[in-house]
Amino acid sequence: MPDSSALQCLEIGADKANADLCVILMHGLGADGHDFEDVARMLCQAALPSRWRFVLPHAPSIPVTINGGAPMPAWYDILDLSHPREVDWKTVAASQQQIESLITAEAGPKIILAGFSQGAAMALHVGLRHQSKIVGVLAMSGYLLLSEDHPVPSCKGPLPISILHGNADDVVPIKAAEEALNSLKMAGYAPTFKSYIALGHSVAQEEVRDVFEWLKEHGS
Repeated sequence: MPDSSALQCLEIGADKANADLCVILMHGLGADGHDFEDVARMLCQAALPSRWRFVLPHAPSIPVTINGGAPMPAWYDILDLSHPREVDWKTVAASQQQIESLITAEAGPKIILAGFSQGAAMALHVGLRHQSKIVGVLAMSGYLLLSEDHPVPSCKGPLPISILHGNADDVVPIKAAEEALNSLKMAGYAPTFKSYIALGHSVAQEEVRDVFEWLKEHGS
């Protein structure tokens, strides 16, 4: 399982002391922080004169059951591709602790947690448990991590949540996003949802534009 050491990260845009907004963005299974490096640079440039900062952590390499037990970059071990995902909750907790450390380290500007796929699941998981420390959660092609012992935390106040998903996603079916939407609403949140026609398990240009507008709205 991931250890408790600090995550290695790419830092894009404004430095910590001068940022108006910090987006901590977690990549998907098998990727790393470089996966969203170009997008982060483009969004920082588009936001000027606002000073945006992106922190793109690299997940540790751990054995992943659905990968035949072979190590790969992962925020947690996935045991089965069911929905909700069957996961090793000890590895979820380890990554949660590491992401919480990033939130603490970025305690100056407004913070938004974001992610893609497995990273989106972590953004939701951590964000819902630290509502007072962040100003929003952005989940792309993701899902909620749920079990009887890990229900959705109740809403403690306004927390903007955006769920974006391709309707042709065969890795994380859009049904998973719809189920996340309903579970969040039942817990008292008011998430927004948008699907993208013919988009698989990836990010489209239209989606990046929507991300930019959402970050401007909730990070300013």
